[in-house]
Amino acid sequence: MANALVNRAATVNQATSYFRLSSSFLRNLSTATPANNPSTTSSADGPKKPKRKKKKNLFEVAQFLPNWGIGYHMAKTHWTGVSYEITKINLYKDGRHGKAWGLAYKDGLPIADAPKKMSGVHKRCWKYVANFKKAEGSLDQIKKAEESTPNSDVEAA
Repeated sequence: MANALVNRAATVNQATSYFRLSSSFLRNLSTATPANNPSTTSSADGPKKPKRKKKKNLFEVAQFLPNWGIGYHMAKTHWTGVSYEITKINLYKDGRHGKAWGLAYKDGLPIADAPKKMSGVHKRCWKYVANFKKAEGSLDQIKKAEESTPNSDVEAA
């Protein structure tokens, strides 16, 4: 009887070892990569392209500035010479959405006296304007200076 038990255990051990060998062989076959795979050869030949950086909306840019960017200038990436000075932000709970108000500036001069609600704040095209230079004088002084200087067309007539 003892011999029968020993023989039975030996056959079970042989069967499990064959099963282990076959499963590991199949696993190696499935994970092995073919030698002439076109995707691997093309990436090895040429340099990899850098990942495209995801642009940010106004609130994602402002979160890194002190006081959520209030008092700082922001502009859309495709604007030239135009920016907003942030005066007020209503932020939603997630921190990526909300409403914003600001003073619009064009070429360093304020366009209006009062802040207005900014549009397109959720679009992914905003940047922080670090080196903003304000023009000398206020909006009223600039308007008076423009009115007082005569036009060359009027003088010629």
